[in-house]
Amino acid sequence: MPDAAVRYSTSDDKMIELGERAQKYGGILRGILDEAHKRITGQHHALERMLIGVITDGHVLVESVPGLAKTLMVKTMSQIFGADSVRIQFTPDLLPADIIGTKIYGGRGGGMAAATDSPFVTQKGPIFHSFVLADEINRAPPKVQSALLEAMQEGQVSIHGDTHELGKPFLVFATQNPIESEGTYRLPEAQIDRFAMKLIMTYPTKTEETEIIRNNAAGSPGDAPAVSSPEEAIEMQRFCESIYVDRLVSEYATDVIRATRDPAEYGIKGMSGMVELGASPRASIWLVRTAKGHALLNGRGFVTPEDVKETAHDVLRHRIIPTFEAGGQGVTPDAVISGILEGISPP
Repeated sequence: MPDAAVRYSTSDDKMIELGERAQKYGGILRGILDEAHKRITGQHHALERMLIGVITDGHVLVESVPGLAKTLMVKTMSQIFGADSVRIQFTPDLLPADIIGTKIYGGRGGGMAAATDSPFVTQKGPIFHSFVLADEINRAPPKVQSALLEAMQEGQVSIHGDTHELGKPFLVFATQNPIESEGTYRLPEAQIDRFAMKLIMTYPTKTEETEIIRNNAAGSPGDAPAVSSPEEAIEMQRFCESIYVDRLVSEYATDVIRATRDPAEYGIKGMSGMVELGASPRASIWLVRTAKGHALLNGRGFVTPEDVKETAHDVLRHRIIPTFEAGGQGVTPDAVISGILEGISPP
């Protein structure tokens, strides 16, 4: 892709510097993926997108049936980064305090309570971890969703009037089961929009499943080695922000987003009247940010239209609401996205 870099309107020295650093970090990220695949068979797309979530500081929503290694993915990725992780099983009787923490009576005998001149001490909840697996998130009631929303969007939680900053990196990897609706709460659109990406995990192939059985029969491989660190993850997040995006690529991403709101305006065939609600400006931001992450994963210091196309489905599928008519015709959000990507020519 060198010709793409040449025609972009930025200095050669800047592009060279970005390229060199991107190749360095890209090598690290490929090493992380290789290490993860020693413990997780298949699911390459999900692992890649999870890693993009880490380096772009974005949360990931996953829809899949049980048993596809989601917990193992979070645990393995946290070990590789040398960070802590936690799994929270969401249930209808869950309370916000079960996630963010609460204040408890500690007496006045000394310790933290005495130091703050208060008989109450803050007991932090499991949200104070770097990698948080929110399992079956749609089973939690609205108050819990609200507490999680603040943590995801603001990087902080409020416990009885006191604000506590969450550490970095911080990734929420939330799951929901598509086959059960009893005892679930529909996620608010405002919360769904906070997820950078939504992934659809599918069953492994026959070859992959055979390998899973063989690996399981051989015993557990143990914990994954820490080949990176939380500090390096933060370093890559900062560099990812500086990856170059040309004006033409930004305009292409904008056209893709605006076409989700009014496909007819862009002449997308067969999509007229199929979209009730299109993607928000937040989607525009995340489409470019994840495209940057995809470029970095491939060792490039600049974004191409192909990076935008590669991440478009994951960024947009949970932000598009088809009309009732579209549902009757079997038109899904992914079908809308595919039609848009086919109908809009990249620069």
